[in-house]
Amino acid sequence: MEYLERRRELVEARLESVLDATEPEALTSRLEHVSLSGGKRVRPMVTLLAFEAAGGELAGEAGRDSPGSRNAVDFAVGVELVHNASLVVDDIIDESALRRGVDSAWAAFGHGSAIVASDGLLGEAFALFSADERAMRVVAESMVELGEGEATELVARPTTEREYMELARRKTGALFRAAAELGAIAADADAYTVEAFGQYAERVGIAFQIRDDVLDATADPDALGKPTGQDEAMERPSLVQITEMTPEEANARAREESDAALQALDSADAVDSDAVGYLEDLAEFVVVRER
Repeated sequence: MEYLERRRELVEARLESVLDATEPEALTSRLEHVSLSGGKRVRPMVTLLAFEAAGGELAGEAGRDSPGSRNAVDFAVGVELVHNASLVVDDIIDESALRRGVDSAWAAFGHGSAIVASDGLLGEAFALFSADERAMRVVAESMVELGEGEATELVARPTTEREYMELARRKTGALFRAAAELGAIAADADAYTVEAFGQYAERVGIAFQIRDDVLDATADPDALGKPTGQDEAMERPSLVQITEMTPEEANARAREESDAALQALDSADAVDSDAVGYLEDLAEFVVVRER
């Protein structure tokens, strides 16, 4: 785990420095509340692992830096900021007062300040992407998908498994895809490799979302760090609710997405590295995670 911890430390250090530089101080404290209260940092880790799997070298690895190393870390932090911004909005829509075991942004600061915090996170994120045209395009496309997914969930709720899978692709898979593609872009990978990593991560994201549905229906809220039963209470579309699958059947569906992710990763022009192994582990982990 030392391998992953070092990469997480790179993300945490850069995240803290980005947030510390924001103004005014009141905004800084709110952005820190949202972004530094925990979290699995799955998406930024995908960015860094994809960067290395595509041939990039992180600062300090192998005794030297690579030209894309700083971009890789900045892109990883940017993806996390976008993700956190979306969670702020999710909690407002869901009226969820708890996130990662602490007060959600709207519960802590009120709705207006929470929306300002979400906007602030997006602004800081795009500042990190702005140096690379390809990165900006990838993130912009993912945010269009994310917005369409959120709108679909609210006003055009899916009623079939096919419609649900499209929602999961947009709502969760799109940002996972962006995370991996950004890593490959930072490594200056060709278009085919960028696409292959994107396919891998999108499938991981869909499996992640399905597992989220299962956990919402079955997990203990204290163990999960947020309220459970929200999907049913708010009539929010989940695979369990739409299809009446059992949790075990839904987990099996998530496993199919995980297997497809591994196939996409196998097709990528990846270097032989520990990063590839950890990406494979992630595809396995999202199906069995308990948080």
